Amino acid sequence: MLATISRALEERDQTQGHGARVAALAEPVARRLGWDERRLAGLRFGAPLHDIGKVTVRSELLRKSGPLTIAELTEIRVHPAAGAALVAPLRSARRALPYVLFHHEHWDGGGYPSGLSGRSIPLEARLLGVADAFDAMTSARPYRQALSADDALAEVAICAGSQFDPTVAEVFLDVWAVHVGAWPSALAG
Repeated sequence: MLATISRALEERDQTQGHGARVAALAEPVARRLGWDERRLAGLRFGAPLHDIGKVTVRSELLRKSGPLTIAELTEIRVHPAAGAALVAPLRSARRALPYVLFHHEHWDGGGYPSGLSGRSIPLEARLLGVADAFDAMTSARPYRQALSADDALAEVAICAGSQFDPTVAEVFLDVWAVHVGAWPSALAG
């Protein structure tokens, strides 16, 4: 049911395939970080659901082509907590909580919804934060054109230690360098 809601949301906000691409970007990095199969299964389950809270955000706001007002930005920033409220009551879905609730937290504490920093951010969310940002940067959005992979990779490198966990960002960049041309097929569509 949650996966169906997540896919419907991607159609609504014109980000089709985002959750699958984020999961595909994150898994090889998680493997390089030494995650076991149980943790990888949690990633495969939680990553596609990370934006489920956007069901509470007005569709016209999700597709807005211009800059967001402060009030609109505040509305968008509620989606991690809204998603956690949807997922938490479902015992079988609780393993998705770190992905849903904390994927916009920043290493330096400048993220949301809780302003967590450093290792207080669950590793699952630190990994997903890099994969999510990379996919967002390399995907066209109503308010901007997609960046090239090279430009997005440069941005990941620049934001290591501020937005992103520096170790996770470094591993992401290393895995990308090894997998260029052979990155998971989910990224093609």
